[in-house]
Amino acid sequence: MHTRRVIDLRSDTVTRPTEGMRAAMAAAEVGDDVYGEDPTVLSLQERVAGLLGHEAALFTPTGSMANMLGVRLLAQPGEEVLCDTVAHIVRAELGGHAAFGAVTTRTWTADRGRLDVSQVQELAAPAGNPFLVSTGVVVVENTHNFGGGTVQPLDQLRALRDWADTAGELASRPNGTGAIRLHLDGARIWNAHVATGVPLSAYGTLFDTVAVCLSKGLGAPVGSLIVGSSDLITQARWWRKRLGGGMRQVGVLAAAGHYALDHHIQRMAEDHARATRLAQRLSQLSDGVVAPESNMVVVDLAKDGIAVEELAAKARAEGVLISGLGPYRLRLVTHLDVDDAACDRAADVLCGLL
Repeated sequence: MHTRRVIDLRSDTVTRPTEGMRAAMAAAEVGDDVYGEDPTVLSLQERVAGLLGHEAALFTPTGSMANMLGVRLLAQPGEEVLCDTVAHIVRAELGGHAAFGAVTTRTWTADRGRLDVSQVQELAAPAGNPFLVSTGVVVVENTHNFGGGTVQPLDQLRALRDWADTAGELASRPNGTGAIRLHLDGARIWNAHVATGVPLSAYGTLFDTVAVCLSKGLGAPVGSLIVGSSDLITQARWWRKRLGGGMRQVGVLAAAGHYALDHHIQRMAEDHARATRLAQRLSQLSDGVVAPESNMVVVDLAKDGIAVEELAAKARAEGVLISGLGPYRLRLVTHLDVDDAACDRAADVLCGLL
């Protein structure tokens, strides 16, 4: 009996390793990474650090761990971390920064997660005292997940770096650095790079630490990295172990990362094109479609009176999996397991249900 192929547009995290990637994993040279002796991990760390314009990197099992390490390296216990209200670090990491980093958070409201430096300036408290919490770190997400694939403007990122350096001159922090530091949640920085043509290093060098994921648009089955200075990454190795992230012959996973960097970066342009194609089809039936900036299509169904949960149930029955950013806010994510035919079929199903 013929089984209909399921088209999964819930996230780009659902991708499966390709045959070429599986072959690379099977052939990987490995060693004990806790001893720092896995050659495939070491080469991947060096490669990713170079791409982002930094000295060193550390392989981690998850993006959430990479983010927690980045913030923990930059913020002192009792300091605050600033980010937008729907940033992944405050919405989808289960309070890990408070639980393990002993930091507080304050947030600004941003349209689709897009950075506006003036909002950060208004919120920040760089010159703390015994009565007020000091701002230690500002976190920016690029591309922005819950914003729907928003690409952060480079001019705003540069302005944030300039402001952080200036504000740091006036700060008085317990660690004596006198600096406000910046962390980039770059889980999908590869998508931002492909969408804009901005070099990865141009993004990376604006931040003190950068977290990047291999397991989303790049299509690796698992794995992320935290990137920064050699001194910071030395500290990160200690903290990774404390968080239970010390791994052994993990080169089989690092090999997937190498393969992804070799083969899956530039092909993301196909995902972006398919997202646009999907958005164009849906816009014929709904005014709530937001023009995609990368590989995500967001549709506000409130005016159509259609709940995402109801639509998702009907779409699932037709072999299309979808998810939402809220009760009436639909998000569709294209990725390497969704080709042109799958994209068109998903559009047919969803258009038939709207």
